[in-house]
Amino acid sequence: MQFFSGKSVRSVWLKTMLITLCTALLACSDNSGQKHLAQTKPKPDPYTIRFVTINSPSTYFIDSQNNYAGLEYDLAKRFVEFLGPPYKLEFIVVDSFDKVFPTLLRGDADIAAADISITPARKRQVLFGPAFNQVQAMVVYNRDKNSEPNNAEALLEKRIVLPKSTSFVDRMRELQSKSPALTWKETDKLSSEQLIEAVARNEIDFTVADNHLVAIMQYNYPQLDAGMMLGQADKIAWALNKLHGEERLQQMQAFFKKIEKDGTLRNLLDRYHGHTKRLKPVDVTAFLSKSHTLLPKYVRLFKSAQEITDIDWRLLAALSYQESHWDNYSTSPTNVRGLMMLTEQTSNMMNVTDRLDPKQSVMAGAKFLLWMKDRIPSRIPEPDRTFMTLAAYNNGVGHLEDARIIAQKLGLNPDSWADVKRGYQLLNDPAYYVNARHGYCSCGAPVIYTELVRSYYQIMQKYFPTYDPGVDPYKIAETKMPWLLAKAS
Repeated sequence: MQFFSGKSVRSVWLKTMLITLCTALLACSDNSGQKHLAQTKPKPDPYTIRFVTINSPSTYFIDSQNNYAGLEYDLAKRFVEFLGPPYKLEFIVVDSFDKVFPTLLRGDADIAAADISITPARKRQVLFGPAFNQVQAMVVYNRDKNSEPNNAEALLEKRIVLPKSTSFVDRMRELQSKSPALTWKETDKLSSEQLIEAVARNEIDFTVADNHLVAIMQYNYPQLDAGMMLGQADKIAWALNKLHGEERLQQMQAFFKKIEKDGTLRNLLDRYHGHTKRLKPVDVTAFLSKSHTLLPKYVRLFKSAQEITDIDWRLLAALSYQESHWDNYSTSPTNVRGLMMLTEQTSNMMNVTDRLDPKQSVMAGAKFLLWMKDRIPSRIPEPDRTFMTLAAYNNGVGHLEDARIIAQKLGLNPDSWADVKRGYQLLNDPAYYVNARHGYCSCGAPVIYTELVRSYYQIMQKYFPTYDPGVDPYKIAETKMPWLLAKAS
């Protein structure tokens, strides 16, 4: 065994300590460099417009056809198209509203588009673009479990939950200043939509939400209702970071000025909210009840009709409900009959031998709807073209064309359902119908009809899945039926 002298031991010890110290210093230097590199964000592409938003029926979602949708999404898409190439669109979806502003303020997004109310506190933090919508905060309650809350006292000692960092919290604090006993909880785990669902399930007593979201949710949960209003109506706008948002703000102002002038904004607001006031809770309740009792007998027929026409079976079912309430023996005073309420003329056109035969009725109604759609200009974008087709199914394509002509003469867009509705409503005015090719029309009816079908279709989309028949050699996207056109001429 070899022993070291004291001098050798000290030498070895000093060398060891020196090596250890150098290694540690190098490690610290490397870690510091790595940390610095990790903190340095790559410079964002100046031509990629990053929008931060949340998932909700009024902002951004994937619809039943697997397409991106929502008012905020459609506006953002059109804004980037307005800027033109080489600008591109990117969406950053956060899981709660209280993450929207932090994402914007730390520079991870360029624009916040999440149904944001303009408030004095927020104006101190961010720049707001032009207001494009107006909403009213409402107390949401379950009418089956609670009385209508029409004052602060009705909210005391109740289970109230609000989405964190929203303007609803500010509204409740204003109310609390007058009623100090008022309390509530705040959450960043549940969205406004989820909290409304919790009210519907009686898991909480109340929440607060904007009136347009409440109207949408009432189609899914007819036991919901809106009680007292909190504060004044709020304006909705996009938000920008104050540090570098001035140039983008000018672009935004020009964009909203354009779409307000050309009717695009009006059309988009109508697309997402124009039909939400048509159904009463009792109507929704009856529809949901019959969708479980009567509809199952006919689902296969609607899906078979989709295979032939490529029209969503749920839209056909909604149309049928509006026509007959799925009563196969329904007959009107004007002798329209069956599930799709076919006239004798339409039945002859479609070779229907028995209008009370559900199979013949559904298939003929679907083919007739598709034939109507083929007579409407293909340049009209969806979903407006479908809305006009529904109106034509109810009251003929002639009155539809008259309404489109009137809309055009008024300086409106004849290819926008929101504007054509205004044309329809003037066809009972002598100043307009005397010059209309098809004359007088009590044309509030097809407008209401179309909006009701839209409403029932929205409920169907919530509760019933899409149907994918796969590759079908007989499926068609447009009417290619010479025999049908020949019979119609």
